[in-house]
Amino acid sequence: MSNLVSYRFEDGISTIIMDDGKANVMSITMLNEINDALDQAETNGGTIILQGRDGIFSGGFDLGAFKRGDTDEIYSMLKTGAELTERLLSFPNPTIAACTGHGIAMGAFTLLSMDYRIGIEGDYKFAANEVAIGLTVPHFATEVCRQRLSPAALNYGLATAHFFNSASAIQAGFLDQIVDKNDLATAALETAKQFNQLDLASHRATKLRIRTESLRALRQAIEKDCANWKSSYLK
Repeated sequence: MSNLVSYRFEDGISTIIMDDGKANVMSITMLNEINDALDQAETNGGTIILQGRDGIFSGGFDLGAFKRGDTDEIYSMLKTGAELTERLLSFPNPTIAACTGHGIAMGAFTLLSMDYRIGIEGDYKFAANEVAIGLTVPHFATEVCRQRLSPAALNYGLATAHFFNSASAIQAGFLDQIVDKNDLATAALETAKQFNQLDLASHRATKLRIRTESLRALRQAIEKDCANWKSSYLK
């Protein structure tokens, strides 16, 4: 891969690492490189581990794109991000998030699209913070959150931009497990080894069966967001 995303395949496990040296923003470049890594992972087979850099999984979409005012860039970023969640939710192989820190907005939506999410103990934050920065949570993100968050966390979290910590993120539905920071890599690797023992054809068929309604609603939401993205996201 290039500067933002690295990829390695070893012992039947693909590891994808996001690292832009800062907040791991989901710029169009970052999103495209993640998709390139997923292409390789799909070819190689086996379980996928997606992780961030030390202290942060992802801080969300690149707000610099909004400041630049490039509507083509903004549209492409939002569409690619939305379709990444759809791809992950229907990915044929098991997926694990090794959440190395904060997961905000698109970072949180990516977490919510993975099969299993392992976070770390500490004062890390998880939120859909759009309403705190003058944006409306897009339709696609609402559907991604709806299929994984508890009803209370969905309503409270999205409407008030509430920041959940690592412990409360499990109850809310952002994470499945938290471990000591020093144990994250081992926990993700051991889980990936367990997932590699699954019958992958059965895994894929069952995943799609479980998520049929969610994926249908997500596709409709993406189309709605793309048809009129300014009113869907900006206000």
